[in-house]
Amino acid sequence: MTDPSSPAAVIAALAGRARVASRAMAAASDAAKARGLHDAAQALRDDAATILRANALDLERGRANGLSEAMLDRLRLDPARLEGVAQAVATVADLADPVGETIDRSTRPNGLVLSRVRVPIGVIGIIYESRPNVTVDAAALCARSGNAVILRGGSEAVESNRALHAAFVRGLTRAGLPQDAVQLVPTTDRAAVGAMLAAAGAIDLIIPRGGRSLVERVQNDARVPVLAHLDGINHVFVHASADAAMATRIVLDAKLRRTGICGAMETLLIDRGYPDPAALVRALAEAGCAVRGDAAVCALVPGIAPATAADWDTEYLDAIASVALVDGVEGATAHIAAHGSHHTDAIVAQDEAVAGRFLREVDSAIVLWNASTQFADGGEFGLGAEIGIATGRLHARGPVALEGLTTYKWLGHGTGQVRG
Repeated sequence: MTDPSSPAAVIAALAGRARVASRAMAAASDAAKARGLHDAAQALRDDAATILRANALDLERGRANGLSEAMLDRLRLDPARLEGVAQAVATVADLADPVGETIDRSTRPNGLVLSRVRVPIGVIGIIYESRPNVTVDAAALCARSGNAVILRGGSEAVESNRALHAAFVRGLTRAGLPQDAVQLVPTTDRAAVGAMLAAAGAIDLIIPRGGRSLVERVQNDARVPVLAHLDGINHVFVHASADAAMATRIVLDAKLRRTGICGAMETLLIDRGYPDPAALVRALAEAGCAVRGDAAVCALVPGIAPATAADWDTEYLDAIASVALVDGVEGATAHIAAHGSHHTDAIVAQDEAVAGRFLREVDSAIVLWNASTQFADGGEFGLGAEIGIATGRLHARGPVALEGLTTYKWLGHGTGQVRG
């Protein structure tokens, strides 16, 4: 019997059940997985009132604990957002199943036919903060790709996560899929995170989704492979050739559409050759954004607060932006290389050659031309949903969806070949 007071024992029990469920999920048909997700989407709609009541409790507790407005926005569910969550599950259900896809195939000189075929990873542990929609997005993507998942959400969203998980699993099991394919860690004890990170052999992959401190802890302490989703210190560079109306529209959207998401712009870089940099800075300030500028920006726009060295390396997740003037695309790429987090960066330019250079030289998971950084989202990429934006260079990069939750194995078809 599992000792409920021992986080290590709780995680071991969850992982054991998940391993059994992962084998059933790997063998499940495309139709069964799709049907399970459509049933889960409907269950979320059916339980909307219960889920929203649970979310209201989390919001009330969050306000009492002093959460910022940006963090409360991340936490908040309303009928429209909840419908969006359910619709994302239905969209994932209708995506092509990656499991069993042949990546490539070749025939060796001896006639042996070798192919690489996509397979599920197995048992995935996801550790995340604040955003309750991650509970559902992660569950849907892991189930659709034939994996089992252990979810450990943040304590600030505990009631929302429990209500979302209960509805999702009820729908999943209607299609005959195992309820242990999607499990929620029942304790908010932080030691449960350490137990997940130490579960080598029991959990196949850990995916952290949250702030820098969470991701760094996971990367430093994990004995399980990690797919990192680091913070979004994202830049918009407005080149001298940019159309002014387009530049203003993109900058305001990138910063202020939703300030608390990882795709929000944190730093605006303006080419010294841009005709009216002060107008861009004033547009941000007049829209309600607190601007922190370098010396050149402060000289252009009186009243702008001076930026400190820390500002260039800060993910504000709030209506705050640091702004600097730079010397062309060379200055912009150098600044991004020094201060970016390899998440999402954008250029606004009419000069195609300059834009091409920016797209080639900026080493981020997502690089955009004449578009807002807020498009850094799996749904906007046509992936249905996402686990997060992977900022590393291995296994998966950018929005991680179904394909990023698979690996592959080699299959060999012979006619009696031996090495001799």
